[in-house]
Amino acid sequence: MNRDMVANINARVAPNDDLYILGDYSFKMTAEAAAALRASINCRKVHLVQGNHDKDWTQRAVADTFIVEPPIVKLNVHGQKLILSHFPLMDWPSMSHGSWYLHGHIHSCGTVYNELNRKQGLMRYDVGVDANNYLPVSLDEIRVWFADVEYCGRARWWDWVNGTYGLQVAAACEQVREVMREPQGGYQTAQESAEAARVRSTRLRGLKL
Repeated sequence: MNRDMVANINARVAPNDDLYILGDYSFKMTAEAAAALRASINCRKVHLVQGNHDKDWTQRAVADTFIVEPPIVKLNVHGQKLILSHFPLMDWPSMSHGSWYLHGHIHSCGTVYNELNRKQGLMRYDVGVDANNYLPVSLDEIRVWFADVEYCGRARWWDWVNGTYGLQVAAACEQVREVMREPQGGYQTAQESAEAARVRSTRLRGLKL
C-alpha cells in the first residue's frame, strides 16, 4: 500500500511542484521509517499540515523531512484563496469571499461527502486519499470540481453532512432541516422574518431527536 501510494504521487506530481499533505502522513510506524518513505517521493517541496496521528517532525533526526506548516494554512494561488487544514470546519477564513477549504481527517470514502458539499454550495473538499481513489488532487481538478457551483457563502449548521450514515441520524437531520426551511421567496418584512425566527427557535427546542 505504501509503495502504491508513493507511486501514485510520483506519477502525478513533478519534482518542482509544491505538494501539501493535510495530515496523518503516517500511522503505527517510527518517525525514521516515515522519513525514509518521504525520501522516495520525488517532489522536493513537501509541506505537511500535521494531523492527529502525525509524528513530532521537529525532533533532530527527522527535522528536515517536511516543510512543517501551521494548523491552518492560508494561500492565494492566482487570485484564488485556499484554506488548508487537517480537520473539517463548518466555517473558515474568507469563506464569505469565495475561499476554498481543503482538509482531510474524515476518511469519507468515495465522492459522497464532496458531492454533498458541492450541492449545498459549500466550497469545502476532502482531499484525503480515501475520497480520491488514493491519488493526490491537483488545484486544477478542484477548480473543475467547483466550476458552476452556486456558491452559498455561508455554512448553515442544519445542512451539515451526516457523516455517520446512520438512518436515525439522517431522520434527525431531516427534522431539523424541515424546521429551518425558509419560504422560497424569502420574507417580505423584517417583522415577518423575526417572527419566523421565533417560531423556528421554539420548534427546535421542542424537537425530540
